[in-house]
Amino acid sequence: MKKGLYETDEAVMEGIRQDDERALAYLYKLYFPMISHFILNNSGTHDEAKDIYQEGVIVFYEKIKGNTLELSCQIKTYLYSVCRRLWLKRLAEKGRYAVKMEESEAFIPVEEDAQQHEEQERQFGIMGDSLEQLGEPCRSLLQDYYINTQNMQVITEKYGYTNSDTAKNQKYKCLQRLKKLFFATYKPEV
Repeated sequence: MKKGLYETDEAVMEGIRQDDERALAYLYKLYFPMISHFILNNSGTHDEAKDIYQEGVIVFYEKIKGNTLELSCQIKTYLYSVCRRLWLKRLAEKGRYAVKMEESEAFIPVEEDAQQHEEQERQFGIMGDSLEQLGEPCRSLLQDYYINTQNMQVITEKYGYTNSDTAKNQKYKCLQRLKKLFFATYKPEV
């Protein structure tokens, strides 16, 4: 695959229209990890993630080929939205989706769902930047607790705190600093 061949979403869609298999291969390589992460974190397996992603790409492909897709978001956002819906539907069919989808949620237009995803992506980006600005040891402490799900006893020992109450207090202070950094940058889009 030539580097830079599909630098824009329009180039990818044009590649699909021209039956260039490299366009589909590019989509698989680029966005599968995001979908896989979502499904694995929501009671799924790697094989189920591959199936759902395949179904989502087929939906996208058929809409492009049929000229019925008016994309008002990034391909990434569109695929995430379609795959998310497919996965939630499959979970509901298997009875593994504990929280029943609201009737209104089942019929959210893809564009609205995509906008919600884009906003969430923006928030994650700002949170990542805020975490980088936070500095050490707060960054590592919060990552260990929230991302690596280490308990307070492990954190107490790892960071050399006198007891778990001291570690909890430090975690709280770090979290407050992170929130302050986040909200100094984040402004909700209206």
